[in-house]
Amino acid sequence: MTSQDYIKLEEKYGAHNYHPLPVVLSRGEGVYVWDVEGKRYYDFLSAYSAVNQGHSHPKIIEALTKQAKKLSLTSRAFYNDVLGEYEKYVTEYFGYDKVLPMNTGAEGVETAMKLVRKWGYKVKGIEKNKAKIIFAKDNFHGRTISVISASNDPDATNDFGPFTPGIISIPYNNLQALAKELEDKNVAAFIVEPIQGEAGVMVPDEGYLAKAYQMCKDHNVLFVADEIQTGIARTGRMLAVDYEGIKPDVLILGKALSGGAYPVSAVLADDDVMLTIKPGEHGSTYGGNPVAAKVAIAALKVVKDERLTENAFKMGEILRRELRNIHSDMITKVRGKGLLNAIVIKPKNGMEAWDVCLKLRDNGLLAKPTHGDIIRFAPPLVINEEQLMECVDIIKKTFKEIEG
Repeated sequence: MTSQDYIKLEEKYGAHNYHPLPVVLSRGEGVYVWDVEGKRYYDFLSAYSAVNQGHSHPKIIEALTKQAKKLSLTSRAFYNDVLGEYEKYVTEYFGYDKVLPMNTGAEGVETAMKLVRKWGYKVKGIEKNKAKIIFAKDNFHGRTISVISASNDPDATNDFGPFTPGIISIPYNNLQALAKELEDKNVAAFIVEPIQGEAGVMVPDEGYLAKAYQMCKDHNVLFVADEIQTGIARTGRMLAVDYEGIKPDVLILGKALSGGAYPVSAVLADDDVMLTIKPGEHGSTYGGNPVAAKVAIAALKVVKDERLTENAFKMGEILRRELRNIHSDMITKVRGKGLLNAIVIKPKNGMEAWDVCLKLRDNGLLAKPTHGDIIRFAPPLVINEEQLMECVDIIKKTFKEIEG
């Protein structure tokens, strides 16, 4: 079967809820992926930062297969001999008392929303069913009903209402707006992405997160960091909030927590917050299953053992420098931290960001546009300088071909 055959198969039998770049991948290793015809590409999306450790990392795959052959699922009706090991490892890794394990990023955000509401009622003393949560506009936290209730993206919300109440939306990177809403005694939490990835790698002003955190503390409001995409070394720090030296009251992780090998997400908090949820009040059949636990331990070990945080910082500095040196009228802005980066595209010669990505694909590099005019560049964190410079050459070549 050809790439076109596989694409037609998906179009006929699958829901039309995605618009993928027309390339059909069949294999991945490290920073590379191959299509069904055998052409090799650099992956500059990393499954939205899920494969920070590179495709099919042997240590992660070994952990997965070894545990899968032994015991894959018990549900949480029983204990197993792996979950406690993982819980100890991940809480000590990030410095929290407790972890609530889930599977997907959206589940992680939903869990955090339930957790902060419960804390609001049980600890802060908010009147029953009056709790509110502040979110930043232009966010992307997932696709469930409660999560999209905090979205202002019409693609996410049109014809999906009615929405979950108790949501306050304020402009991102705006402390004045946050201060105003924090005056409401019914606010339980502020949930925010340290860098808005889906919005186009929007990096807030320096000091924004630290000041927002302190403002939350001053008003007895929980500060929740959604680090599903920005966490696990992607931005050149283990967590993006580490740039400002803050420890969120609640931390949401996913994606690279498994190195892209398995759905794993986690919500971390200290006892005063986490223990407000009691048995039977929240959970997941698959959350914390033995395979996920072993995979997550292996994925986190790879990040430290291979110094991926340091590499992401170093390679990111080089990439942004090189992107800013490309002489193209089409590139109007370069932004990012570590290896989470974006370029803003101005259409030229009838070519827009989508067309640029098609040309990049033809030249051996895969990236995807967001919001029509933005292209994210986020390769696996295992990329070395030689590979990175080869990618820069591909990007330069592509813009040269487009602009003539």
